[in-house]
Amino acid sequence: MSVVHATKDEGARRALKEKLLKFNCRVHQPDEPPLFTREPNSVVQTVHWRWRDLEPLLDELGRQLSLEPGGNRRTLRLSNPGLPFGTTNTFWGSIQVILPGEVASNHRHTASAFRFIMKGGGATTTVNGERYPMNEGDLVLTPSMMWHDHEYKGDTPMIWLDVLDISMTRSMSAVFFEGSKDLQQTVDAVPDRSYRQYGSGLMGPPGAPVSHPHNPLLAYPKDMALRALELASGLKPDPFDDVILEYRNPTNGGPAMRTMGMRLQKLRAGVHTQARRHTGSKLYYVVSGEGRTIVNGRPYDWSAGDFLTLEPWAWHEHHNRSAKDAVLFQVNDFPAMQALGYYFEEPLTTNGGHQQLVS
Repeated sequence: MSVVHATKDEGARRALKEKLLKFNCRVHQPDEPPLFTREPNSVVQTVHWRWRDLEPLLDELGRQLSLEPGGNRRTLRLSNPGLPFGTTNTFWGSIQVILPGEVASNHRHTASAFRFIMKGGGATTTVNGERYPMNEGDLVLTPSMMWHDHEYKGDTPMIWLDVLDISMTRSMSAVFFEGSKDLQQTVDAVPDRSYRQYGSGLMGPPGAPVSHPHNPLLAYPKDMALRALELASGLKPDPFDDVILEYRNPTNGGPAMRTMGMRLQKLRAGVHTQARRHTGSKLYYVVSGEGRTIVNGRPYDWSAGDFLTLEPWAWHEHHNRSAKDAVLFQVNDFPAMQALGYYFEEPLTTNGGHQQLVS
């Protein structure tokens, strides 16, 4: 509900309305919502998707929906009830089911995308001629306008998280999609070239460009990520996230994708983090363990397989009340927000007051 603020020129504004519309112009009307608000005011809602609800739905999708050439995938979209489109106002997360023997056909689009493998293994993805395995816990990238297809030769259904910055792309009227006449693309003679060049994360080929139009590294295996997270567990904890690492572009140290950030987080047994809020949006996937996230005073109790998205500028904190560590995968839109200068965060002080905004 918008608040109507009476103004001295209210009558004049209303009288001008119809006249100005003939010239495709307008002036602010007293009953219109304000363009500027004291704080971010988002229609995005905090939503908790439970694995116990999602699992039977995915099974039903696997039995009833087909995977056909042309770009259509078998996906269960995590839809936010506050939005006409998307999981948040910038990206859409979907859970894809692929069955033994299937091929997700080759195509490309402006929206950047990635897959985080939730269940199973034995699939491959081919991105601009490079082919990588996809197994549980792996992260594989599909940067903007790069050809990609997937193939699965396993024995049981396989499930992964697909995330695309399609909401942002649509809002900027920059959507392009191109299918291929071939179901799959030709694989390069060296199918894992970028991983051989940059996969160590510490070394790279001499003379290579310092920066590329996109991150040249397309695959981040589970073992590498978990080993790094374990090493980080010996450091001073982050007050808001406990143990957390970001998937990085090895050529410039920035986030793995230009519009979306991916992070892996460990909440150790018994930890209770401090509260903060920030602009931008994020989606959590619970890889293992259980715990609680408190959003604007409301608790959300999650366990393995669950998803949780937070409304922007909402106070939130994490509490692992169990005797075991919990691991969460996170996707956010912070790289885009920071590049535009729109990212701000605010910690909650111990006395309930606010600290200065940090950009």
